Amino acid sequence: MTSDQTTIDKTFDPAAIEARWYSHWEEGGLFRPARPDAQPFTIVIPPPNVTGSLHIGHALDNTLQDILVRHARLQGRDALWVVGTDHAGIATQMVVERNLNSQGVKRTDMSREAFVEHVWEWKAQSGGQITRQLRRLGASCDWANERFTMDEGFSKAVVKVFVDLHNQGLLYRDKQLVNWDPHFRTAISDLEVETKEVQGKFWHLSYPLEDGSGHISVATTRPETMLADMAVAVNPEDERYKALIGKNVRLPITGRLIPIVADEHADPELGSGAVKITPGHDFNDFEVGERAGFKPSEMLNMLDADAKVTQTADGLVPAELLGLDRFEARGKVVELVEAAGLLEKVEDRVIQTPYGDRSGVVIEPWLTDQWYVDAKTLAGPALDAVRSGAIRVVPETWKKTYYNWLENIQPWCVSRQLWWGHQIPAWYDDQGNAYVAEDEAGAQAIAGVGVPLSRDPDVLDTWFSSALWPFGTLGWPEDMSMIRRHYPSDVLISGFDILFFWDARMVMQGLHFLHEAPFKTLYLHGLVRAPDGSKMSKSKGNTVDPLGLIDKYGADALRFTLAAMESQGRDIKLDERRVEGYRNFATKLWNAARFAQANGIGASTTIDAPEADLPVNRWIIAETVKTVQALDLALADLRYDESANAIYHFVWATFCDWYLELIKTELQGPGAEETRRVAGWVLDQILIMLHPFMPFITEELWHAMGPREHELIVARWPMPDARAIDPAAAEEINWVIRLVSEIRAARAELNVPPGARLTAHVRDASDVTADRLQRQAAVLGRLARIESVSHDSAPEGGSAQIIVDEATFVLPLEGVIDLAAERARLIKAIDAAEKERDTLAKRLGNPGFVEKAKPEAVEKARTDHGERSAEAVRLKAALARLG
Repeated sequence: MTSDQTTIDKTFDPAAIEARWYSHWEEGGLFRPARPDAQPFTIVIPPPNVTGSLHIGHALDNTLQDILVRHARLQGRDALWVVGTDHAGIATQMVVERNLNSQGVKRTDMSREAFVEHVWEWKAQSGGQITRQLRRLGASCDWANERFTMDEGFSKAVVKVFVDLHNQGLLYRDKQLVNWDPHFRTAISDLEVETKEVQGKFWHLSYPLEDGSGHISVATTRPETMLADMAVAVNPEDERYKALIGKNVRLPITGRLIPIVADEHADPELGSGAVKITPGHDFNDFEVGERAGFKPSEMLNMLDADAKVTQTADGLVPAELLGLDRFEARGKVVELVEAAGLLEKVEDRVIQTPYGDRSGVVIEPWLTDQWYVDAKTLAGPALDAVRSGAIRVVPETWKKTYYNWLENIQPWCVSRQLWWGHQIPAWYDDQGNAYVAEDEAGAQAIAGVGVPLSRDPDVLDTWFSSALWPFGTLGWPEDMSMIRRHYPSDVLISGFDILFFWDARMVMQGLHFLHEAPFKTLYLHGLVRAPDGSKMSKSKGNTVDPLGLIDKYGADALRFTLAAMESQGRDIKLDERRVEGYRNFATKLWNAARFAQANGIGASTTIDAPEADLPVNRWIIAETVKTVQALDLALADLRYDESANAIYHFVWATFCDWYLELIKTELQGPGAEETRRVAGWVLDQILIMLHPFMPFITEELWHAMGPREHELIVARWPMPDARAIDPAAAEEINWVIRLVSEIRAARAELNVPPGARLTAHVRDASDVTADRLQRQAAVLGRLARIESVSHDSAPEGGSAQIIVDEATFVLPLEGVIDLAAERARLIKAIDAAEKERDTLAKRLGNPGFVEKAKPEAVEKARTDHGERSAEAVRLKAALARLG
């Protein structure tokens, strides 16, 4: 789109421009212009769940990515932002099941094929909500090549990785304990487990010794699991039990004999020092059981997939307990133990209890056959990649966490008992032998002709497929052309909370299959928190809807807020007032462009800075160059806050507050044409530099300022030229700014009427200062209301005195203000400020207040103390100026 200059509307209305420009960019293919010979820049989006909607964490994550992509695109690089969504196995199945339930249909009423078809229909109708919302944020992804973790090409990559890992001995089937969700009837990952504190009980039970000589006391929060107990553990150094190690106790209810084993898991200082061991239903007990010599195949399982009591291998569970829900069974087991006289006591206790984050039911450790990846072997190269610097981690403080997890990594359970997902490419014969292949024909070839086979009904953990995202999205393994150009990606931006579940696993798989780390830099950002620093949650009612903020303030304001507050991994305390403040920033830029347009300043016709003679123009060119340099350095170091603040202060203070004010005089004089050329060039550079942060307003103003050959999104990033920096011009204009600022401050402090024009008497001025005063007389007259400058002595009487460099400026105030009244006002104000300052200092010096008061009250007291202290200093300076 090219355009002739249009009159900029009086009011900045974000909603009016956002949808129009986004659709224009996308329809014009401007997010990925053809640049086959340019240096590539690649970034992959953390694929949001297809069920998801945009939350404030997404807004932060994608804003940070978009800033880098737009910056690289402006630099002329072949910028590719790989985009797509994750099939989100359990979350999607839950949503679709809920929809079916609302129609009176259960998933189990239909075949697997029919249900999966229903999920695909749901995705086509409702699965694109979050991608539409990302567009509202301004995310300039390569939508033309959008991927999905269940699309045909990506699925081929998933199957190949599974089969190859199995053939290499790095993926296997094993019986282990898993986090079992009885609602969804599937294993789930640690990430999907939410631990809550609940009020429960601690039952103390007597386990009689086999020989009748006594008993051992044990305690449990889950008495129903005693049906599957296989041992009682005592510490080998515990003198109370040394003689009993190797003997048996008789289990209440079932009467089964179980051994007393020695294991350091038993803490002599806790309870009786003896611990019941149920290896089939407790993660710690499983390890104790293995150390005691029990094989997983021998461990008892007393629950079915619905967490209802089932018969154990020994057949000793009473019929009255069979089929009971685990919590119903708990009450019944306690009754039976009490009836046998073996219940010692019951305590109330707060218990850390695991819940499924989506199902909301208590998670059960459950012994079952699952597929596992040998993560320990894959972790070695992933550790080396960070240690060697092949992957740069920002901030570096996360390296220690990364190392710790990978050095202690456990086998990764990758199978899930769901219908929606990548079905595991394994087939079984009648004896339960597994044959892994890319398709059934391959499995049949391995098993032999005529051997009946049935496919594994399970699907893969969603994290298994998302770990292949950096190369599975680029056509691997069938088409390597994109891989050769865009793998590895330049940077991965991720929340720290998925460092293990996604980031590290991508490193493991990328190194294993492509022999190169999937990204060169890993940037981990913090959480977005409420203004008081607390974690956002729906239950607290303190969540922030980014779409609501966009509706209210515009996408540009929200994006700039998130960038300005992102400080290398620190959490962000999001206050809506900050968003409002950056909306005001956008309005200030809008009004600056309107001023420029009204004064004949339009689109620049040159990429390089125009020739300039006037100091004010040479100064602003130099300030522009320095801002570009600061911005480039900050973005290279992924210092988002520094980059945002650099452009913010340049636009707000340097350009709007000073340059546009300083040139009002020049626009009426002989330097008008030069000034218009320079101002137009600087405004263009501002729009380009600000575009990665605030894409919508900058694109709108880019076209409004005059005809263009191309859109701003594909303009050329400024190339800073140090030769444009003129130290003499910079010194002069900075001197003017300091002098005007000091005079304005003095006038404000002493209540000088705004319209009063003063004479400045200067003494001790150097020749340089005298020359500057002569050249800048018109500016001083307009911006500081200085009618004239005199080198004669100031008249007697009250006056304000200002020192700038070597010169003293005396501003006579006799007859301008009531000097006596002004002195009295200042003295009174100083006294009030000091009293409040001292009161606050006393409060802050009281340990009782600092330790017991609410943190926000202490913080407010500190802030108020600082403000009152500064006020007292400022007012004293004003009083001293009166002489």
